[in-house]
Amino acid sequence: MTDLAIGVIGYGLRGNLAAHAHRPGEGSRLVALYDPDAAAHDRFRDRFGSDVTTTADLDAFLGLGLDAAFVLSPDYLHEEHALALLDAGIAVYLEKPMAITTEGCDRLLEAAQKSGGRLYLGHNMRHMPFVREMKRLIDSGAIGEPKVAWCRHFVGNGGDFYFADWHAERKYGTSLLLQKGAHDIDVLHWLCGSYSRDVTAMGDRMVYDPSQGGEEEPWWQGERNLKRWPPKSLTGLNPKMDVEDVSMVHMRLQNGILASYEQCHFTPDYWRNYTIIGTEGRIENFGNGEPGTVIRLWNQRHQYAPDGDHSVPLGEEEGGHGGADPRIVAEFLRYVREGGATDTSPVAARYAVAAGCAGAESLRAGSVPVRVPDANPEVVSYFEG
Repeated sequence: MTDLAIGVIGYGLRGNLAAHAHRPGEGSRLVALYDPDAAAHDRFRDRFGSDVTTTADLDAFLGLGLDAAFVLSPDYLHEEHALALLDAGIAVYLEKPMAITTEGCDRLLEAAQKSGGRLYLGHNMRHMPFVREMKRLIDSGAIGEPKVAWCRHFVGNGGDFYFADWHAERKYGTSLLLQKGAHDIDVLHWLCGSYSRDVTAMGDRMVYDPSQGGEEEPWWQGERNLKRWPPKSLTGLNPKMDVEDVSMVHMRLQNGILASYEQCHFTPDYWRNYTIIGTEGRIENFGNGEPGTVIRLWNQRHQYAPDGDHSVPLGEEEGGHGGADPRIVAEFLRYVREGGATDTSPVAARYAVAAGCAGAESLRAGSVPVRVPDANPEVVSYFEG
């Protein structure tokens, strides 16, 4: 089997994901990088060999005869880079969020439909073992018919990750409801079998502020240190920050299920908890891929039963994000070669962004209800087919 020639756009914090596609002689090989940063070129050659091509010229990258490429650039460049790849006939792995506006997502869907190009979305949480097991149990009827769902996301390193660079500015990411929430909203949609229709939200920046700026380099540009505490002690934050560090979103899904998503960027712990309640029980995760992660299920009457009626422990998985990264890359490579159904969905990724954008609009307008715009039915039908 001839190796697929794989390129990478953007070799920054998420660059390690693409390494799972570098399997010379086994079906795929990383051969090229586009990145404006010369230091990224050096890191890429050190990792994948001196014979790879590295360039700061996007047109030159597009002309290399690639079979597929990973778009791992900053969020505000996702749309531009994915459109360029689709136009060049190159299969696309697009990291979440799909784009930073609903309109941008729709342009990508329409471009893929018109070109017949292969557009794959990097919602790797659909490949995390605990999410997949929750999905299996819910679909099997373990809690009856789902009616209520919520996610609490404790972003313990929020200040380190998201308030020291471009993530902290609306013009580059719209809201952290996209950068972080796109994962969780997509999982809520998937577990509940529907997309958000109406959204109401509130949020604020309650801890971080521009006075925590300064000359100190962000942690990833210097010595890695994720032990700075408490959050108000952090320095080197982006003085132009204008995104919220707390967001709370209520969603009514198209199938009537009521859902909520809560995100906080100054908690001491870093994980997320999904709770789905149905007509015959409740399911909940504790841990999200770390050793000791367990799913608990309640389907009998109790006053208080912290361990649930059933527990499903999950073993430790190798690979990033609880083993999800190698799995999602393997599915993408199979999709490039063979096409067919995938567990991730461009349409679902679009609705995750649309719900996040609607949430940002609502919370910044005083919690007014916002209707999530529907995707073009013709485009939806194309991708479902």
